[in-house]
Amino acid sequence: MSKIRIRFGLSACLICLALVSRGFQNTIGIPDITNYSRDIYNAGTQNRGVLQDRNGVMYFANYEGLTSFDGNSWKTYPLPNKTVVRSIAMGKDNRIYAGGQGDFGYFSPDHDGRLVFSSLKPLISEKNRAFSDMWFVVAYGNDVFFMCRQFIFQLNNKAVTVYPAASEWMFLGQSNGRLIAQDGKNGLLEFRAGLWAPFLEESALSPGYLVTCLFPFGNDSSFLGTVNTGFYILTGNKITPFRIAGSDPFVNERVLTAIAVNKDWLAIGTNLDGIYIVDRKGEIIENLSRKEGLQNNNVLYLFLDRDKNLWMGLDDGIDLVAYNNAIKHIYPEKLNEGLGYTSIIFGKELFVGTSNGLYSMPIDDREDLSFLRGEFKSVPGTKGSTFGLSEVNGSLLLGHHDGAYEIKNDRLTPIDTRVSYWMFLPFSNVLPSSLILGGADNGIELLHFDRGRITPEAGLPGYSASSQYMAMDNNSTVWVAHSYRGVYRIDLNDTLHPRIKLYTEQNGLPSNLKNHLFKVRNRIVITTEKGVYEYDPVTDSFEVSNYFMGLLGERNIRYLREDAAGNIWFIEDKSLGVVDLSGAQPEIIYFPELSGKMVADMEHINPYDRHNVFVGAEKGFYLINYEEYRKNRYPVQARIRMVKALGKTDSLLFGGYFQEVNDSGGQPADAVYSISNNWSSLHFEFSSPLYAAQNSIQYSYLLTGFDKDWSSWSRKTEKEYTNLPAGTYTFQVKSKSNLGNESAITEYSFGILPPWYQTGWAYLLYTCIFGGLAYLLIYWQRRIFLRQQARHEEEQRRLQYLHQLEMEKSEKEIVKLKNEKLESEIEHKNTELASAAMHLVQKGELLGNIREELMRMKRGVNGDGAAEEYKKMLRILGEENKMDKDWEQFAIHFDKVHSDFLQILKSAHPQLSAHELKLCAYLRMNLSSKEIAQLENISVRGVEISRYRLRKKLRIPTEINLFDFLMELHTRGKTL
Repeated sequence: MSKIRIRFGLSACLICLALVSRGFQNTIGIPDITNYSRDIYNAGTQNRGVLQDRNGVMYFANYEGLTSFDGNSWKTYPLPNKTVVRSIAMGKDNRIYAGGQGDFGYFSPDHDGRLVFSSLKPLISEKNRAFSDMWFVVAYGNDVFFMCRQFIFQLNNKAVTVYPAASEWMFLGQSNGRLIAQDGKNGLLEFRAGLWAPFLEESALSPGYLVTCLFPFGNDSSFLGTVNTGFYILTGNKITPFRIAGSDPFVNERVLTAIAVNKDWLAIGTNLDGIYIVDRKGEIIENLSRKEGLQNNNVLYLFLDRDKNLWMGLDDGIDLVAYNNAIKHIYPEKLNEGLGYTSIIFGKELFVGTSNGLYSMPIDDREDLSFLRGEFKSVPGTKGSTFGLSEVNGSLLLGHHDGAYEIKNDRLTPIDTRVSYWMFLPFSNVLPSSLILGGADNGIELLHFDRGRITPEAGLPGYSASSQYMAMDNNSTVWVAHSYRGVYRIDLNDTLHPRIKLYTEQNGLPSNLKNHLFKVRNRIVITTEKGVYEYDPVTDSFEVSNYFMGLLGERNIRYLREDAAGNIWFIEDKSLGVVDLSGAQPEIIYFPELSGKMVADMEHINPYDRHNVFVGAEKGFYLINYEEYRKNRYPVQARIRMVKALGKTDSLLFGGYFQEVNDSGGQPADAVYSISNNWSSLHFEFSSPLYAAQNSIQYSYLLTGFDKDWSSWSRKTEKEYTNLPAGTYTFQVKSKSNLGNESAITEYSFGILPPWYQTGWAYLLYTCIFGGLAYLLIYWQRRIFLRQQARHEEEQRRLQYLHQLEMEKSEKEIVKLKNEKLESEIEHKNTELASAAMHLVQKGELLGNIREELMRMKRGVNGDGAAEEYKKMLRILGEENKMDKDWEQFAIHFDKVHSDFLQILKSAHPQLSAHELKLCAYLRMNLSSKEIAQLENISVRGVEISRYRLRKKLRIPTEINLFDFLMELHTRGKTL
C-alpha cells in the first residue's frame, strides 16, 4: 500500500510540474478523443501520413503498408517488398501515390475493386534505383514528386525526371501553388520551369534549421515549421518569425508536424508532448497529450478531415480528435476518475460534484463554457460522494454522503451531518421559504431557514424511506418515488401529522419497481419502464400521461429535465435525448456519442442554456453546446465496402472501389457482373465515414428483385442473402444520422446466372431431350399402337378367320344344305327326268306295240274298214312328232338342272349330233346302258356301239371313264 501511495504521490508531483512547465492553462472542455491501437487497426506501429478521399475513406502511411479506414473496417495493403510506407499523397488522376523503402508507385483498384500497388521504379534508370526511404510524396499540379535523401523524382505522363541532391534532400512540400524543397547545402529551393532555384531575398531562418511542415496560412502566406528552431511565415520571397506568446513550450520540444485547424488556429504536433492548439497571435489555446487521452505523445502527422476532425498519426497508434464536435469532455480531477453526479452554476462559479468530491472554477461571460481556461479546484471538506447541488433561497446547498452542507465562498458549512442527503426543495412557492425539505437517505428532513441561516428541525414523522426522487406540487404536497416500493404522496398541510399514502401497481402504476419522479411542465410525472404516468385526482390513481405519450410513447425513461426554452431532456435506458419543441412539430434528437457513458441510477442533466448542457458521465462530465450541435449537420454518405460470394470457398466480388480511389462515381455498366449459381449466397458490408458520430449512424437496405421494401433503420453494417434465385439484382443502402440527415442511395448491381440446368443450352438440350423423348414416346406409342394394331388385326384376322371358318362352315353348311337341296332337287329332277325317260321308254314300248299291232293288222285285215283302221293308226303315229318336242323340253329342263351341261358340251364339241348329245345327257344322268337302250328303243349292243363312237368322236383315251370325262368337261365349262 505504501508503494502505491508513493507512486501516486510521484505521479501527482509530475503532473504539477508539467502544469507549471506549460506556463498556460488548458480549456476545461476537452474534445472527445478516440484511440485506435494496433490491436484495432491490425497493422504496424508508426503512421507517418494521413489523407482522405472524396468518399470519406481515411488512409494512413503505416509501417506495414497503406492502411484504410471507412468508419467500420480497417484494411492494410502491403507493398510488394513488404516494407514501410513513409508517405502518401492523392494525385490529380485520383490515385494514391505512396513512397516506401526502396520503392515508390501508386495504389489503384483492380477489376474487383481491390487496391493494388503498381511500382514506378521501372520508369527510372538502373543507376538511380539505389535509394532507401521515400520520405515525402507531394502532388503538384498534374505531376507527383517523390523525395528521398538522394533524389527527387518527378512523375509526368508516365515519365520520370530525376533531380539529384546537391548534398541531401531534407524536405519537400507545397503551399499556395508553390513547390518548395530543402537541400542540406543550398537551403530552401523553389521548383520553377523544371529547375530548383533559391528564392528567398532575405532569411530569418536560424542556422541548422530543418523544415518539417509547410501549409497555407492566409491568402498569400504559408506557415513553415522547423524541428526545433521555431516557426515562420512565408510571404512571397520573404520569411518572418512566428513567435509563441508567453512561455514557449517548443523550445525544448521537437516539432514533427503542423496543420491549420481553422482560419485562426493551428495544431502543432510534438515528439514528447502531444499537440498544441495555437492561435494567430501565438497564444496557446490548449494542449492535448496522454493526460487528456492520447495514446502517446509522439505525434508524427496531423490531418484535418472534411468534417474538421483532427487525425493524428502517432508513433504507436492512430488517434481521432472530434475537434469540431459540439460535445466536450470535462475532467474536474487530474486522474479523470470521478463519476459525474451533479452540477450547478452559482454566483459566476461552476460547481461540479463527483463521486470523489466537489470542485469549482470561476466562469466568465463567454458563450461556450467549454473554452474556459483554468483548473478546477477541490472545495475543502467535500471528499466523498456529492449527490446533489441545489439553490434554495439564494443559498447553495450540497447533498453529500456525509450530510447536508451550505457552500459559501468555496467554503463548506455543515447543516446536518447525521444522515446522507440527496437533494433539497423549498416548501413554499414564495421565496424565501422558511421551510426547506431535505431528501435524505432515510426519509425527509425538515430544515428551517431564518435570515440566511439554515438549521435542522426534525425528520418528517411517519416516513423513513429514501427520498432520492422528490418534487412538490402546488397543494403543499410532496411526492417521493421509491426504487422498489412505489410512489408516496405526502400531504404537508400539517407537518407534525402528515398524511402519507403509498401508490403501487394497485393504483395504476405498471410496476412497483424502477419508478422515478420529476416535475416537468409544472406537472408531477412518474417515469416507468412503460412510459410516463401522471396522477389523476378524480380517480386518486395514476394513468398514462397523454401529453408525454404523444412525445415519448412507451419509452423506458429514467430521467427528465426541462430547459429554459421548454425543451425536454431525457435519458432512455442508456441513451441521452431531447424533445426539441422549438419547431412547428416536436423533434426527438438523440446523442449517440454519449450512449452508455452516463452514470446508471445517478443520471444528471443540467441544461444551463442553449450553449451549455452539462451531463454527468462515468468519468467526469460532458458539456453539450446544443446550439452548435444542431448546426453541425454533417453530410452523411453511405458506402458499400465489400461484396463477397459465399460458397465452399468465399470469393471477393467487390473490394470497395468502382473506379479510381478518389472518384465518387457509381458502378459503371461494364462492372455489372454475373456470377455462377454456385455462389448464390452473397455477403454485403457497408459503412458511413462520419467518424466523430459513428454511434449515431443507422442504415437501411433493399435488394431490388428480392426484397419488397426497405429494411428498418438499424446499426447493422452488414447483410447476407442466401440461396438467391437466378436473376438480376441491385443492392441499395442508405444511412442517416441522429439529426435526421439521410444519405443518397449507394448501389451495387449484379446478376446470378441460372444453374446449368436452367441455361439456354440446357433448355435447348431439354427441348432436344423432350423432342427425343416425345419422339421415342410417340415411336413407342406407335409401336405399341402398331403392335396392338397388329395384335388387333391378327385378332381381327383370327376372328375373321374364325368368322370365315364359321362363315365357311356356315356356307359349307349352307352349301351342303344347298347341295343337299340341289342334290335332292337334282335327284328329284333326275327322278323326274328318269320318270320322263321311263315315260319315253314306255312310250317307245307303246309305239313298238302299236307298230307290231299295225303290222299284224296289215297282214290280217283288208278293205275299207282296214283303211279306216290304218288311218287311225296313222293318227296315233302322228303323235310321235310330239316326242321330238318332248325331247326339246327335256333338254331345256336338263340344262337347268345340270348347269347348262348340254350348252357347254355343244360349245366344246360342236361336231356332236343330237343323238350323241342325248347319249351324253343320259350318261350325265348316270343311266345304265340298259336304261339308255330302253330310252332309245335300241338294243344294249346299240348303246355300246353309240358309246364307242362317242368316245372316238370326243377322242377320249381308253383309260378315262366316259362319265368322269363328261363331269370334268362340265366343271371346266362352268369355271370359264
